[in-house]
Amino acid sequence: MARLLIDKDTCTGCESCIPACPFGALSMKEGIAVVDEKCTFCGACVDICPVSAITLEKEEKAVTIDISAYKDVWIFVEHEFGKVSNVSFELLGEGRKLADTIGCKLCGMLFGDKETVDKFAPEAIAYGAEKVYLMESPLLKQYRTDSYAKAAVDLIRKYKPEIVLFGATTQGRDFAGTVATTIEAGLTADCTGLDIDPETKYLKQTRPAFGGNIMATILDYPNYRPQMSTVRPKVFPMSLRDDSRKGEIICETLQMAEDQIRTKILDFIKGTETVNLVDAEIIVSGGRGVGGPEGFKPVRELAEVLGAAVGASRAAVDSGWIPYEHQVGQTGRTVRPKIYIACGISGSIQHQAGMKTSDIIVAINKDAEAPIFKIATYGIVGDLFNVVPMATQEFKKRLGR
Repeated sequence: MARLLIDKDTCTGCESCIPACPFGALSMKEGIAVVDEKCTFCGACVDICPVSAITLEKEEKAVTIDISAYKDVWIFVEHEFGKVSNVSFELLGEGRKLADTIGCKLCGMLFGDKETVDKFAPEAIAYGAEKVYLMESPLLKQYRTDSYAKAAVDLIRKYKPEIVLFGATTQGRDFAGTVATTIEAGLTADCTGLDIDPETKYLKQTRPAFGGNIMATILDYPNYRPQMSTVRPKVFPMSLRDDSRKGEIICETLQMAEDQIRTKILDFIKGTETVNLVDAEIIVSGGRGVGGPEGFKPVRELAEVLGAAVGASRAAVDSGWIPYEHQVGQTGRTVRPKIYIACGISGSIQHQAGMKTSDIIVAINKDAEAPIFKIATYGIVGDLFNVVPMATQEFKKRLGR
């Protein structure tokens, strides 16, 4: 609850607050400012009042939930175009570690029509889920925020998971935010690391902050549950599939009608992605050190010989040297190739957040103190315009191209 209070004795009737209100909730009456029901308690008028006649009182809501009633780690099993998103299997692998640490079960949360859940529930179990909570309905065949959020909220309120993880995909970001708001739980977005605090057993959620310049570890407020995060794809390795695994399937009915859903799907057109960094096994990236658009020529030539995708740092993209779809990093793509070759990239925290989990990292930079060398498997200190063409020619010989 909140209240906006205006001190009639202090108010001078200067009207400074009226244009400051974005909702038109303030007006003048007999020379004194008054507020009506349109007020959203945003506080904009409080800061603008020159005589401090306006105050905003907020009453903290008492938390009455029983924290001990919440248990288990849940993974949202996302699917699209007849296929489970790989990030769901990555989260099942990481969720296994979290569940083992706090001594609970690993569970999947899956929505869809009968054909979808029959197909994907066994997959979730094969990748490690001990239980799969299902909502089966024709209304859940394709993702829509209202129907999916209703399904998730109903399941969470009934079964009370301790931790719920979503992929930080277009769907996951939209979905998780709606669920967290509805159940009044915290949500940490775009995580790149998860762990359990050894003393409190709370979920430690790590994500880049301040534009990727530092890494922040966040813990949810202890009196709210579940603890929820969206996690970037390719941050964790996929769990190993084992079709011999057995698991329990718990099916609930969606209590919702079509007319309660605010969106209708008229058509679904899958866009064509010109640069597939996420699934590339080899990536050759250029950074500020390439010096300009023409500096990407040797990078592209090496990528062509290796059958690799071309990536870039944020600095190169922000300079307009290469389109955004090539960007690797916290504000670009998170990748996990077998080989990542960084050419003229210093290796800021923001960039590392998007590629440090690559199997092999090769750094080429003339600055021997560049941060990229701290995480590189192999480092070459030298001018990329000399090193990269030499490497291209050598690979051509070895590969017979």
